[in-house]
Amino acid sequence: MPLFSLNNHKLDRINKVDFKLEKDIQKLTEENLNEIFGLELVRTEFQLNNLRVDTLAFDSETNSFVIIEYKREKNFSVIDQGYAYLALLLNNKADFILEYNERREKFLRREDIDWSQSRVIFVSPQFTRYQQQAIEFKDLPIELWEISKYTNETILFNQLKSPDTSESINTVSSKSKAVQKVSTEVKKYSEEDHLDITSEELKELYLQLKERILELGDNIEIKPLKIYIAFKSTRNFVDIEFMKNTMKLWLNLKKGTLDDPKYMAKDVSSTGHHGNGDYEITLTPNDDLDYLMTLIKQSYKRNS
Repeated sequence: MPLFSLNNHKLDRINKVDFKLEKDIQKLTEENLNEIFGLELVRTEFQLNNLRVDTLAFDSETNSFVIIEYKREKNFSVIDQGYAYLALLLNNKADFILEYNERREKFLRREDIDWSQSRVIFVSPQFTRYQQQAIEFKDLPIELWEISKYTNETILFNQLKSPDTSESINTVSSKSKAVQKVSTEVKKYSEEDHLDITSEELKELYLQLKERILELGDNIEIKPLKIYIAFKSTRNFVDIEFMKNTMKLWLNLKKGTLDDPKYMAKDVSSTGHHGNGDYEITLTPNDDLDYLMTLIKQSYKRNS
């Protein structure tokens, strides 16, 4: 899709500019890692056991490591390389923790890490049709992000999403030792994983709520994690955790910034809790969704 700038009612085409070096993509991404992916930089060019990781990062939301690789060429297998990096991580946990502790000057223990949410991100100006088709599995811990640079100094990062599918990577890679090893420890979570633990009544309530949330804007991403389902624009604006007969919601707002005349939300700023923000709501099928959406909308506007 072509891009244009508007000058005195006249459209001027904005053209793409090639990245000269793979290093240029890496430097740009690492210097803006939190803004792009919400990640902490741990180490650039981390080498272990004859494998070199371009960028080692840490996701503080999921307490997991993320490996980022940059590609300018098109001839590589995202499955083979992605699982090789994940196997390297899972087979050398102590080395990755030590690297984090030394570089970030923090102290992490092995039990502090959620290894099940480890993932690999590939960043490239373009992926082939074959590479895009290779990620069409429901449980693949690998992401493809295309990066584009334009003549007006605009940079676009766009995640390539696989279509909804019920097929597992294990059904087509059952003989791969790397896939088998990683699949025993790493899990990509889905909405169904969360809905399976709750009642039919709450499933219906969630679907109604989800529909209303998505109507807030076309920039909303649904991000199922281990503990909760996150709804995200620029940042998470509401996180939803399921129990048997209730749902808990967290609004990503600081204490004192929510207009809530009915006191539906509880201040949890001084207590430990899952999710993002200082406000927690316990939702049951009898609660007022219209009023709830006025609260969620406030968080959406603040985090968009």
